[in-house]
Amino acid sequence: MRIAIASDHAAYELKALLAEWLRGEGHEVADLGTNGPESVDYPDYGYALADAVATGGAERGVALCGSGIGISISVNRNPACRCALVSEPLSARLAREHNDANVIAMGARLTGIDMAKACLTAFLSTDFAGDRHARRVDKLSNPQLETSR
Repeated sequence: MRIAIASDHAAYELKALLAEWLRGEGHEVADLGTNGPESVDYPDYGYALADAVATGGAERGVALCGSGIGISISVNRNPACRCALVSEPLSARLAREHNDANVIAMGARLTGIDMAKACLTAFLSTDFAGDRHARRVDKLSNPQLETSR
């Protein structure tokens, strides 16, 4: 699978470890930075990751920052992206199965390497369930669609 990965300075070490691990698992990985501890702005990296996924340069994305919150918000500014902030494998699996998430976000200050790998494994190995979930996912990018209220 083609996977883009990006982080801010708080998560660059976790990003490097995950990129190496993903390559070892046979994935093609595009590392979009950052690559050091110097302070950077997470939206810049979230936007770059979102663009890679939205334009088809990557099938999935991995977004990392200190908490995972800021970078997930920036990725979700792109209507083609559905970025889910997760902290354990069940939420990673459900993000794919129910929400067709194409980007996973995690916080490097909150998630260790083993848990991050477990989340990625669940995220990458789960298919979207479709069916009733497809209607809901369509509304995420098209809020004008008829509501069920």
